Amino acid sequence: MARRSPLMNVMVSAVLKASRNLRRDFGEVEQLQVSRKGPADFVSQADKRTEKTLFEELSRARPDFGFLMEEHGEVKGKRDDVRFIIDPLDGTTNFLHGLPHFAISVAVEERGEIVAGVVYAPLNDELFWAEKGQGAYLNESRLRVSGRNKMEDALLATGIPFKGRGNHELFMAEMAEFMPHVAGIRRFGSAALDLAYVAAGRYDAFWESGLASWDIAAGLLLVKEAGGYVSDMNGGTDMLKSGDVIAANDQLHAPMQRALKRVHRAQKA
Repeated sequence: MARRSPLMNVMVSAVLKASRNLRRDFGEVEQLQVSRKGPADFVSQADKRTEKTLFEELSRARPDFGFLMEEHGEVKGKRDDVRFIIDPLDGTTNFLHGLPHFAISVAVEERGEIVAGVVYAPLNDELFWAEKGQGAYLNESRLRVSGRNKMEDALLATGIPFKGRGNHELFMAEMAEFMPHVAGIRRFGSAALDLAYVAAGRYDAFWESGLASWDIAAGLLLVKEAGGYVSDMNGGTDMLKSGDVIAANDQLHAPMQRALKRVHRAQKA
């Protein structure tokens, strides 16, 4: 049985408590779809309620830690070298439309490095968690990235830019680069779960640009602790700042990066 540190136990406990209301709120979304006002305001409140529970539980257990949260921004702690990074509902659009694919993501950043992370999918009770140097797990089972070493066998995941967001022309060029050479490309709408699925070997690689730090902080550690590689589009390691991510196993990361570099150079030419 995998052994969790006291810090990880605190994180898991907070996430499980916050997920109870989120599951209940999701059950209400279908009814709200037919109302004149629609479910958008309700989902926004669900997001905020979940974040509030996480903040209260984590700050009670670790009162010196700071916070970086999607809804309420940065909260300074007594210690300036460690903080929780929280996304209370990654996959908000899915949630809004009654699609059962979303997650809670919580990470701990210490001295600029992610040292612990949890991604929890409440509807199917899948708890992905990792601590630096201790491996990555799905519930109690150890995770390992896939062993596929050919792009033609690879299943990729990504995020598609939508109205008012991202570079649509660049994304279409990226898709054109990959589509003829891979087994498939998926867009499920939750970057946290995309990264967790790479760690679990369900996807062979993931790429996306323009992400927020709370979208990816926990997932990046999951992939690394499962034996994978993560970088930005140029091979750098400061993905939390750039928001650009390539995550894959050791065989596919390099060809993914080369392909994306070709596309980006051609777009700039």
